[in-house]
Order: sequence, then C-alpha cells, then structure tokens
Amino acid sequence: MLITFEGGEGSGKSTQIRLLEKYLAGLGKKVLSTAEPGGTELGYQLRKILLTGEKPDPLAELLLFAADRAEHVAKVIKPALEKGRIVLSDRYFDSTVAYQIGGRGLSVKTVEFLNQLASGGLKPDLTFLLDLPVEEGLKRALVETKFEREELSFHQRVRKMFLKIAAQDPKRVKVIDSTAPVTEVQEEIQKLCKAKIFGKRS
Repeated sequence: MLITFEGGEGSGKSTQIRLLEKYLAGLGKKVLSTAEPGGTELGYQLRKILLTGEKPDPLAELLLFAADRAEHVAKVIKPALEKGRIVLSDRYFDSTVAYQIGGRGLSVKTVEFLNQLASGGLKPDLTFLLDLPVEEGLKRALVETKFEREELSFHQRVRKMFLKIAAQDPKRVKVIDSTAPVTEVQEEIQKLCKAKIFGKRS
C-alpha cells in the first residue's frame, strides 16, 4: 500500500509520517518511509539542485522532478510494495501538479504526461493533504529552500491547486486541518489509515 503526504511548506508532513510509521509498526506492519525529491542516490543529487542554488527554467525544473520520481518509483517504492510493505512518501505526483501547474503555470497536458511516465502509472492508495494558511506554513518551515523564498502569491496558488486536487478525488485525498495540535492531526490520520488498511470492521 502506498500512502502519500502532501501540503505546502511547513505543513508538518515529516512529523506526521514519523508518528504514523511508529503507529503502524506497533500494529505489526512493515513500513518504509521515503521522500521526494530524494530517496535514492540520484534523487539526493537532484534534491540539491532543486532546493538550493539558482532557480531553473520551469520546464527544466519539471523534468528534474520527473527524473527523481522515475528513479524513486523504480528503485524504492515498487520494490518495497512487492515485499508487502506499506510505503509512506513525503510528496508524490500531486506536488508536481500543485507546484508546476498551480505555482509555475505549466500546461496540464505536459505535467500529467510526465507524471504518468515517471510514476509508471502507480497511484497512491491514500493521500493526506495537510492544509493550513500559507502565512502560517511559511512561519513554521524549519529549513528555507528556494521554494520558501517564492512570493506569497505562488504559495497561495499552490494551496489552491492542492485543494482542487482533493475536491476532484475525495475518495483518495483526505484533507487534514494542519493548524490543529500535532496529536489531533495524527489521531485523524491513524483513524483513516486503519480504516483503509483493515476495512470498516476495525
């Protein structure tokens, strides 16, 4: 099972993934936590390019994210799924839609084509969108990358696109109020995860 976490800067994804991994391990599940960009040797190199230094051309940036995802899916996600593990990923293709279409204004057709190609058609079973006001998220962000340095309007467009994705696919994408206390956010995530993994009987 592939479970992805999405959201803007400072939404608390890494914290919630860490807590969920511990919870699922306590239930006897084999879990692998990973992240995009990164997760592979090539991915870490691409992460440095994507998150630091000069901002590349929007299309070049998209292609770098696609390269990272292709390697990530082939070398990390698919092998783990084949071994029966639950994979928790900090970002996946919804981030590309939100940032590259919503934020950068690239064409839907181009982004969707590259998402499909890079992911090999692998779609998450469940996605948590950790949502909070842009201003609060930027204040919370622990590490500043070039994305945090974007104009406020960029982040607002990204958030709007994330919410649009959730509205279009509510069965898969669950919107979680990330302004709530960490424990409350985690309780909601655990409840939804348990229902997805074990069914309504749990």
